[in-house]
Amino acid sequence: MSLRDRSLVTVTALMSQGQTDSSFRCHLESAKKNGITKEEIAEILTHAAFYAGWSKAWAAFRLAKEVWTENTDQPDAKARHAASMIFPVGQLNAGFAQYFTGSSYLYPVSSEQAGIFNVTFEPGCRNNWHIHHAGSGGGQILICIAGRGLCQEWGKDAVEMLPGSVVNIRAGVKHWHGAAPDSWFSHLAVEVPGEEISNEWLEKVPDDDYLQAANLYNNRRAML
Repeated sequence: MSLRDRSLVTVTALMSQGQTDSSFRCHLESAKKNGITKEEIAEILTHAAFYAGWSKAWAAFRLAKEVWTENTDQPDAKARHAASMIFPVGQLNAGFAQYFTGSSYLYPVSSEQAGIFNVTFEPGCRNNWHIHHAGSGGGQILICIAGRGLCQEWGKDAVEMLPGSVVNIRAGVKHWHGAAPDSWFSHLAVEVPGEEISNEWLEKVPDDDYLQAANLYNNRRAML
């Protein structure tokens, strides 16, 4: 086996045992030296999380972020946000721009077992109201990995999303999600497998409704 492959196996085995201490960091540093990229370690840990558990994966993500963060000055907010997480920001989400207010970015993390995408929103960006349809199964899981965002189901108050927050969206539920007005925001979007899956894009979220959802949490923070 090559040194790169040995590092891959070692990192996966240690994470699955929950051994995310200083010795694990040393193995991550060796993996980086042996050629495993930031994009690859993000995909490796995400794939392993489905088998080892997300609680073990979050500790591994935190250490990997520190190891793979470049020691360079971060000139702007987007670069600082990118440096705060292990998953890449990806490319401008041009193919779905018509369904977003503001700019978003997309990075495919995994296409095996379930589609997993890192979606990054600039401050104030949110997607349209939309529904994930399915004959059976389906829906979406959102896992916040950086920044602060919001998610709202039709007829309910918006939910604040911070790193580690998980929101389950069942098939057939009308909803939207995006960044807070003053923060970049990234979440993993996990496509839940199902049959006869489709996505229906609907109307934009009006500025007044969006700001009302954001101010609800700002007011709650002020009261604490």
